[in-house]
Amino acid sequence: MRIVMFYHSLLSDWNHGNAHFLRGVVSELLFRGHDVRIYEPADAWSLQNLVADHGEQALAGFHAAYPALASERYDLEALDLDRALDGADLVIVHEWNDHALVARIGGDRKRGGRYRLLFHDTHHRSVTAPETMAAYDLSGYDGVLAFGQVVRDLYLRRGWAERAWTWHEAADTRVFHPLKGQPNEGDLVWIGNWGDEERTAELHEFLIEPVRELKLKARVHGVRYPETGRQALADAGIDYAGWLPNYEVPRAFARFRVTVHVPRRPYVEALPGIPTIRPFEALACGIPLVSAPWDDAEGLFHPGRDYLVAPNGAAMKRHLRALLHDPEIAREIAAAGRATVLDRHTCAHRVDELLEIDRELRGALLQSEVKAV
Repeated sequence: MRIVMFYHSLLSDWNHGNAHFLRGVVSELLFRGHDVRIYEPADAWSLQNLVADHGEQALAGFHAAYPALASERYDLEALDLDRALDGADLVIVHEWNDHALVARIGGDRKRGGRYRLLFHDTHHRSVTAPETMAAYDLSGYDGVLAFGQVVRDLYLRRGWAERAWTWHEAADTRVFHPLKGQPNEGDLVWIGNWGDEERTAELHEFLIEPVRELKLKARVHGVRYPETGRQALADAGIDYAGWLPNYEVPRAFARFRVTVHVPRRPYVEALPGIPTIRPFEALACGIPLVSAPWDDAEGLFHPGRDYLVAPNGAAMKRHLRALLHDPEIAREIAAAGRATVLDRHTCAHRVDELLEIDRELRGALLQSEVKAV
């Protein structure tokens, strides 16, 4: 098939986790022989920040890591939509796109576009900013891909879409896998962005304080850390190492003995069943993981076996101490988590799901055409 995808950025993962999954899905689609074309805005916020912080060499690093991947950067006012959609069989439009672009593509579909059209939602705004999501005109779309059951149900219950499917994120196991022979650089590594004060208290309770009290050798990678956050890391003896290209994350995991997952508050309080992509990637790399609380409402993993769960900071310290002092337990946890990802949560699994959704849509569209005749 020819698959056309409109996303915020393929090139940049600076504070942009959607790039992780997009790269993995596109790599898998290309591997299977599909023609994939990706469009991203020329002024993408993530890309602008990446280049401002790290220069054009950051893009050279991406192209070296993903030589088969490329995108077409466009200006919204000048975008030739007819050319972009020419010959498309399936079009996917991510929710972090301009409302006008979403409406334009939907309008083209309603005017007789011969492709299937899906909207892809991978954010908590359906709960935290519903007025923003309700403003998207999805009347021309065949359905919604939602990264959790609760988000899928919101689209249907609120009448934002007539069809919706759950399409979780997953690990790109071409990139995320254990690496042997790496030098040991410490006890704990955490890779994540500070964010918009959505988990400040949680980072103190489940990361900073346990590291300080256990006197661990730790490193943190991520962006948008305020001065107070960087100072808190320094006070706890944590090395703050800034942005790390996502394709370098497996190397970082291989050089430390344990990692943690600290979900943002909206996912804990209002979006059960959505872990975001970080745990998938960590488990795929075979590093033992301890998670702050989140409700695995959809049974994606086996909590307590694939990873340990810490209901509070005291439990986090106990679990970290156990994993660091008992290599056998650490190996068992890491092996179980990786096995679950390989069995259920790779980008290959998600492409299988996407193609099945597309077959379902093709069947439904064919039936409607027959009825019309």
